[in-house]
Amino acid sequence: MTHRLRPVGIDFTETAPVRLVFAREMAAAPEAVFRALAEDVPGWQQWFSAVASARPTEGGREIGLRGGIRFEESVLLAKAPEVYAYRVDATNVPGARAWVEEWRLAPAGAGTRVRMTFALDGTTPFRLMWPPARPGVGHAFRRAVTALDRRLA
Repeated sequence: MTHRLRPVGIDFTETAPVRLVFAREMAAAPEAVFRALAEDVPGWQQWFSAVASARPTEGGREIGLRGGIRFEESVLLAKAPEVYAYRVDATNVPGARAWVEEWRLAPAGAGTRVRMTFALDGTTPFRLMWPPARPGVGHAFRRAVTALDRRLA
């Protein structure tokens, strides 16, 4: 069952009760990475293996993950080539109450340093599931960034 989440702003990435932050360097330039994140929404399923479907909507996107998780998202900030952030407005993830994901891009030599922040709030069981999930989420992030880098090469 899909339920609506609390509408939060970009500042939630700093104040969320649960924050998972991951970083990795890529060979691709920040401009190319930003375009892949913000402008090629359907392309996400080509490089992020957890994504089964991705389509742009007016002001956001709809994402389906393998296993049946669904997200309706609104873009909060798209500042090329530095940051792309979106808020989950509705999902079928039980216990979620607020959710923002932010991708920060910075030049790193000829490439890009990518930092992704998951900012989350929810019921106590929802909040408690994230620390043990951190290694798996980090692994998925690293695999996705590596695959995106290969795709952009």
